[in-house]
Amino acid sequence: MASSPSTDRAPRPAARKAGRHRGEGQWAAGHFTPLNGNEQTKKDDDGLNVRTRIETIYAKAGFDSIDPSDLRGRFRWWGLYTQRAPGIDGGKTAILEPEELDDRYFMLRVRIDGGRLTTEQLRTIAEVSQAYARGTADLTDRQNIQLHWVRIEDVPDIWQRLEAVGLSTTEACGDVPRVILGSPVAGIAADEILDGTRAIEEISEKYIGSPEFSNLPRKFKTAISGSPTLDVVHEINDISFVGVEHPEHGPGFDLWVGGGLSTNPRLAERLGAWVPLDEVPEVWAGVTGIFRDYGYRRLRNRARLKYLLADWGVERFRQVLEDEYLHRKLVDGPAPAEPVDRWRDHIGVHRQKDGRYFIGFAPRVGRVDGGLLAKVADLAEEHGSGRLSTTAHQKMVVLDVPEDRVESLKAGLAALDLQVEPSAFRRGTMACTGIEFCKLAIVETKSRGADLIAELERRLPEFDEPISINLNGCPNACARIQTADIGLKGQLILDENGEQVEGYQVHLGGGLGLDPGFGRKVRGLKVTSAGLPDYIERVLRRYLADRQDGERFAQWAARAPESDLK
Repeated sequence: MASSPSTDRAPRPAARKAGRHRGEGQWAAGHFTPLNGNEQTKKDDDGLNVRTRIETIYAKAGFDSIDPSDLRGRFRWWGLYTQRAPGIDGGKTAILEPEELDDRYFMLRVRIDGGRLTTEQLRTIAEVSQAYARGTADLTDRQNIQLHWVRIEDVPDIWQRLEAVGLSTTEACGDVPRVILGSPVAGIAADEILDGTRAIEEISEKYIGSPEFSNLPRKFKTAISGSPTLDVVHEINDISFVGVEHPEHGPGFDLWVGGGLSTNPRLAERLGAWVPLDEVPEVWAGVTGIFRDYGYRRLRNRARLKYLLADWGVERFRQVLEDEYLHRKLVDGPAPAEPVDRWRDHIGVHRQKDGRYFIGFAPRVGRVDGGLLAKVADLAEEHGSGRLSTTAHQKMVVLDVPEDRVESLKAGLAALDLQVEPSAFRRGTMACTGIEFCKLAIVETKSRGADLIAELERRLPEFDEPISINLNGCPNACARIQTADIGLKGQLILDENGEQVEGYQVHLGGGLGLDPGFGRKVRGLKVTSAGLPDYIERVLRRYLADRQDGERFAQWAARAPESDLK
C-alpha cells in the first residue's frame, strides 16, 4: 500500500459511509488536499528525507542554515526537537512565537524498542552524552533515553556512534510509529505468558523507517508484552498486544486499540481478538494502516486514533481491520487477568526462570547522566551481566545476574544512589522534562520531583503503600498525570499574596492495571510548588487514618469527601 495518497485512488467501501466525517481529511474518503500546515509539510517531503539534508547541509553550515519546516517539523522523524531557550518563564510559553522559544540546541531521543540494551549500547549512549550533550541523560516513561544540548554540527557523528552498536533515533518523534514498549523482563520472567520480543524485532526491522508508515495523521504508540503484571501501560497506547492464555489455542495476545492521554484522555478498548505471536506484525500493520488511511487529518487535536475509534466503535473497527486489511477473520479471545502485584515496575531482586536474577533500580524521576550510565554498564559487566532494560516507569533493570553476585550488585548500585529497595516515593514518582528544556512546559518538574521525594521521605519515613505521584509541566500529560494516584498538572496560579507563581492542578485516584481509570479533579484544588510537600503529606496522612483494610489510595480517593482531599 502506498505511503502517500494518490488522486486516482477510489475510496474504500467503509469510507462511503463516513457521513458527517467526510470532512475530516481522511485519505480513504478521497481527501488528499492537506488541510493544515503540518499535513502540507509532510506532503511536500517525507520526514525521513531530512536526514540527507542534516548530513550534507545543516551539520556543515550550522543552525542558521536550517529550513524552518525542517527545524520544527521533519527533524522529529530523526528524534530531534529544538529545546527551550534558557530564561523564558512559563507565562510566555503560549505567547511567544516558535522562533522565540527555540534554543540553538536540540533534545535528541534515542529509540530503544522493547527497552532492550546491551552494556555496550548503554556505554555508547553514555559516551555520546559526555562528548556531545554536556553529560545529560533522562530515562523516559516510553523506555527511551533523551539527551540535551546537542548541536546540529554533531548529529552525524552521534548517529554514526549509535548505529555502530545497533541503536538509532529513527522515528523517535514525529507523526510515525514511535518506540515500541515491551516488557523489561521479556524472555526471562518466571511468570511470563509469552515472550513478545520476536514481534517487536520484526515490526522494527520491517516498518520503522519505511515510507509505508512514515506519514501518519499523528504519533502512533505501540506496546507488546506477555507479562501478567501488565507492565507496558497498555490502556493508554494506540495499539497494544497483551499476553493471555486462550483456552483452546494456548498463549497469545489480546488486542487493544485507541488509548491516549493529553488534554482529552481515553482508555484503549479490547477488540476481543486473540492474536498468536507469529501474526502480531501483520495485525499491527493492519491497525496502523487503518490509522494512516482513515485517521483524521483536518485538525491536529483530533488526529489521534482514539477519535476514530470513538466514532466508529469497536465492532466496526474490527470489521474494517478484518475485511480490508487482513482479509480474514480474527480469533475471538479472552481478556487478560488483573495483575496480582500492585507494583508493575520490576524494581527489586527477582529470580529468572533460568535461575539467575534480574535487579530493578530507581533513579530519581528518571534523571541520570552520562557518567552514571557508564558506571552502571561497568557495574553490570563486573557482575556477570551483559544486558539491561529500561522500563515504562523511568527505571532500569539489570538482567542475568548470578545468584552469588546479587548482594554485591545491590551494594554497588546503592553507592551510585540507585536504589534497589527504594522508598514508595522514589519508586512511584515520575516527572516529564519540564520547563528546563521543553518548549511546551509552564513549570519546573525534574528538580521539583527530586526535592519532593526527599521531603516526603523525611516527613513520612514509614509510608510503604504503593503510591504514584506524577508531575507534568503542561496539560499534555507526558508523565501520565490522569492515571496517577496523585497527578500534578503544571500551571501558573496565584499564591496567598496574590502573586503569580508556579503551581499544579491536582488529579487524585487515577490508575492503570488494577481498576484503570482517570483521576478525580476536586473543584478549585490547586497547589503552589512551594506548598506541594505540605499538601501531599496532609492528604496521605488522611488516607492512612481513614483507609479500610487493604484499601488502595485510589479507592480511598474515589470515596473520600472533598474536604479530605484539600
